[in-house]
Amino acid sequence: MRGLMILAAAGLVAGCATTDAADDAAPAPMACNAEAAQAHVGKTASPEVGAAILKDSGARMLRWGPPRGAWTMDYRQDRVNVRYDEGMVITGITCG
Repeated sequence: MRGLMILAAAGLVAGCATTDAADDAAPAPMACNAEAAQAHVGKTASPEVGAAILKDSGARMLRWGPPRGAWTMDYRQDRVNVRYDEGMVITGITCG
């Protein structure tokens, strides 16, 4: 029983521990640069091309936009948007 009380007390003390400010800092978001990925317009949409667009744009996430598809209006500076047509040909690359 005494051992359980010691473990419980240790858990309470550990819960009060502080961390360095550097540990609490969120990583800086990766900003999107759509201009750097414009060479992919006209290519066929594929996972490989999507990975290349992510790399070239510097974005953290990619959002595909199918023909006549609706998107939310939320803006994310770390996201690249790729629209394609019925033939899976990329028609536009923007950030947001």
